[in-house]
Amino acid sequence: MLKLWDNNHDYHSFANSDQVKVTHLSLLLDVDFAAKQLVGQVELQLEFIDKKTTELWLDSRDLLIEVVYGNGEQQLEYSIDKHDVTLGQRLNIQLLPATQSVTIRYRTSVNAQGLQWLTPQQTSGKSLPFLFSQSQPINARSWIPLQDTPKARITFDAVITAPKGMRVVMSALNDAEVELTGQFTFSMEKPMPTHLLAIAVGELAFAKLGSRTGVYAEPEIIDSAAIEFEDTESMVEVAESLLGPYPWGRYDMIVLPPSFPFGGMENPRLAFMTPTLIAGDKSLVSTVAHELAHSWTGNLVSNATWRDLWLNEGFTTYFTNRIVEAVYGKEQAELEVVLEHGRLYEAIASTALTAQTLPANMQQQDPNEAFNRFTYDKASMFVHDLERRLGREAFDKFLFQYVQRFAFEAITTETFVSYAKQTLLLEHADKITEAELLEWIYGEGMPSWYVEPTSTSLDKVIMALKAFDDGASAASLMTQGWRVHHWQYFLTHLPQKLSHQALVDLDNQFNFTQSTNAEIACDWFRVAIRNEYQVVLEAVAAYLVKIGRGKFVKPLYAELLKAGFEVQAKQIYAKAREGYHPSIVVMLDQQLLQ
Repeated sequence: MLKLWDNNHDYHSFANSDQVKVTHLSLLLDVDFAAKQLVGQVELQLEFIDKKTTELWLDSRDLLIEVVYGNGEQQLEYSIDKHDVTLGQRLNIQLLPATQSVTIRYRTSVNAQGLQWLTPQQTSGKSLPFLFSQSQPINARSWIPLQDTPKARITFDAVITAPKGMRVVMSALNDAEVELTGQFTFSMEKPMPTHLLAIAVGELAFAKLGSRTGVYAEPEIIDSAAIEFEDTESMVEVAESLLGPYPWGRYDMIVLPPSFPFGGMENPRLAFMTPTLIAGDKSLVSTVAHELAHSWTGNLVSNATWRDLWLNEGFTTYFTNRIVEAVYGKEQAELEVVLEHGRLYEAIASTALTAQTLPANMQQQDPNEAFNRFTYDKASMFVHDLERRLGREAFDKFLFQYVQRFAFEAITTETFVSYAKQTLLLEHADKITEAELLEWIYGEGMPSWYVEPTSTSLDKVIMALKAFDDGASAASLMTQGWRVHHWQYFLTHLPQKLSHQALVDLDNQFNFTQSTNAEIACDWFRVAIRNEYQVVLEAVAAYLVKIGRGKFVKPLYAELLKAGFEVQAKQIYAKAREGYHPSIVVMLDQQLLQ
């Protein structure tokens, strides 16, 4: 039976944000490491769209609600609905006629999916514990009761109390010079989506990178982080030349412990980064460019629902490539697009055709599943195709005007299509038709006219692959001067089936099993596991215990299970599970604890 969806409705939020809108949050929270809880209150300022509204519906997940007040003094009645495994619980608050604000006293659960509490032993310094949040896509509701939908932009202020000697930072204005007295104040005066609410607490040092850029990290890695990310200020300047002035004031980053489940998270004024980016040669800093690019495409212009995620990730992935080209050169930019294409085609081979559209039609599924190669790489290829058709100058003008038109708004796929019809299709009717635009967005698979990206820089890698396939030894391959991207292409394009002799030859020559580059190690482990090269299992176990980034751990566990190493996979997971972020644990439990 055909399902008819309301594409303007956020199916992943209980909030009645179309009737009453939360415009501002005021947080007052204590960080309790012993209990692994945030304890305190949030005050929500309300704006009534429907003046007759008598209820406020909020999103929550496993929150312990103590009391609710209207206007700070009148106790309000409330109820909590039955728990939904994906969405959590709806918090229903009965409003009085004069209610303009709601204050909720609460505490988080020790199982909050949006928070990870680390013991001192799980940090670099081994002396103090650590806390960090991950709100995207729908985990802000596990540490704040709120309208947890990207449709509902909010400003916020906060007062956070933590143990003396520890630093608290948030997705707001941070003061690197503030004394560590135990109390920290924050302000975010620009309206942002709730999935960008972020907090981190730990032993943190700061390094200045530029006049408006810097990085926080544990003292043990702050120097290497500063060196790795030293080009950040240049990236900001390049981005501004394309899409206009940086809209958030400062662009600081924080390097989190290895259990952080993503490469990066674009929280405004404080982007979160994985330590796996610190490769020592700046080969992986495109993730820094990616999170910076989100400052315009994602944070400034946002997806209205998680179905529309491609508007964030596709434009940002394209925009990242433009920054990389300007800062690191055309060769590296071309290589990264080719690798994107490779990831996309790997996903195409294993994904149902009906799921290969730009809108992630996840209305009745976990929105975490929306973060796939189609919302990222297929969407990026669409934007690259627009540039190719229009020419860079004309496309840059369209992109700039699009971002300025929808600044500080959340839009749907259909909003974008309507805008494109009024601009792109009228001004460039000779270069793209409505049918072609709609085929890219709603069509399954790739359009028939799609042109695969290429890079002449890969010719030497292709020659090496052919030579190795023809029986040449690893030592005879001409690999001098290869970048990380060349090695990634080489590893991901090796034959699916390789003899143990060939694997031993490669490993002895290039020492892949002991690689300190997380990307190369993961690609090599996947090759080795699928060919039952058991020599790598000890190194794989150490890697999976040390690193919690979903991009690496999910495919490696999948490869182990597929290759018949189920016992080993479960043994590794039993040891590693405690160090993974709750959002990763939820997904891996389904695979490994059945």
